Amino acid sequence: MATKQKTLTRRLKKFFKAESTGGILMIATAIIAMIVANGMTAEWYQHFVKTPISFEFGNASVSEPLKQWVKDILMVFFFLLVGMELKREMLEGFLSDRKQILLPLFAAIGGMAAPAAVFLLINQGMPEHYNGWAIPSATDIAFAVCILMLAGKYIPPALKIFLLAIAIFDDLGAILVIAFFYSGTLAITPLLMVAACTALLFLLNKFRVMAISIYLAVGVLLWFCLYRSGIHTTIGGVLVGMAIPLRDPDDESNSPLNTCMHFLHPWVSFLVLPIFAFTTAGINLTGIALSSLLEPLVLGVALGLFIGKQIGIFGTSFLLVKCGFATLPEGTNWRQVYGVSIIAGIGFTMSLFIGMLAFDSQQMQEQMKLGVIAGSILATAIGWVVLRGATSKPINAAQGMTCNKT
Repeated sequence: MATKQKTLTRRLKKFFKAESTGGILMIATAIIAMIVANGMTAEWYQHFVKTPISFEFGNASVSEPLKQWVKDILMVFFFLLVGMELKREMLEGFLSDRKQILLPLFAAIGGMAAPAAVFLLINQGMPEHYNGWAIPSATDIAFAVCILMLAGKYIPPALKIFLLAIAIFDDLGAILVIAFFYSGTLAITPLLMVAACTALLFLLNKFRVMAISIYLAVGVLLWFCLYRSGIHTTIGGVLVGMAIPLRDPDDESNSPLNTCMHFLHPWVSFLVLPIFAFTTAGINLTGIALSSLLEPLVLGVALGLFIGKQIGIFGTSFLLVKCGFATLPEGTNWRQVYGVSIIAGIGFTMSLFIGMLAFDSQQMQEQMKLGVIAGSILATAIGWVVLRGATSKPINAAQGMTCNKT
């Protein structure tokens, strides 16, 4: 009995340490949300996500439904982690080498532009839908890596790095899109306070302040100023993450940024993102027929993710390699790159997040969710099949070199 318990404990530890675990948990949570949002529990679900929660700041008070606070507060921690990952990769990771970033950088740009073009093409003549152009441009890094890891045991390390680089550039693009296109009417005084907080973060980093708590304290003030300014609060998470020092000049073994990431990662993977998935993914399917999938908004999001990502990422990569401006990642072939371009169409977290910012109408939000889920399911299923076939056996060095020359 004790041996069985030890085996179970060991397997559970291995499961929770695996990179694909976060994606698996999000998939499970999204499925649960879909089940709960229908049938006898549908009314409870809607009441739960719309539960009003109030906060008081001195003489000011703010009241928003639960799902809004999840978007405005909990997702800040997700973007804080994204900001720290961006900084670490730009200073010491694969984004620090210009030769390595050329292919994923332009592939990510193509992977954002093509889905937006597909969406606008399908929704032409419907200006009320235009604000959703960026929804299919996003990639869910947790889901995509999950499918990549589940596709086969012979995944070339360079293929994973290629996908991660695309997803990171994609996240950076999404951050800029949110900041410039999905922020509200700007208020001058809070905006000046935002600038002051950002400057303070810069000075803390410049003068090598190593205490993480000080950065987080400034981050709380920055969040409040952003909330009042009209700029979305998640930008604050990125700014704080980029300000936290990577290395302590007096102690090379001390990395405030890595320490913070190590602490934050399980909370984001196993709490923040599942809560976001549960409060966002629930779609009431009552009255929704198969013909609903042909609605321009639904179709634009779904095909933007599934078709647009393929065209943008694979097409850009193919042109760059064939024109001699870049080479394929070491040990990979075109079929694997194509598989990655498909699973990059899994837009779940970021697409839903942008969609909730893009539309206020409940009906349009439901159509957006349907499109995101449909497109992500297609990208998951087809991408898994392609990658499974492309990574079913080891790729030797000679094959990798041959592929790189094509």
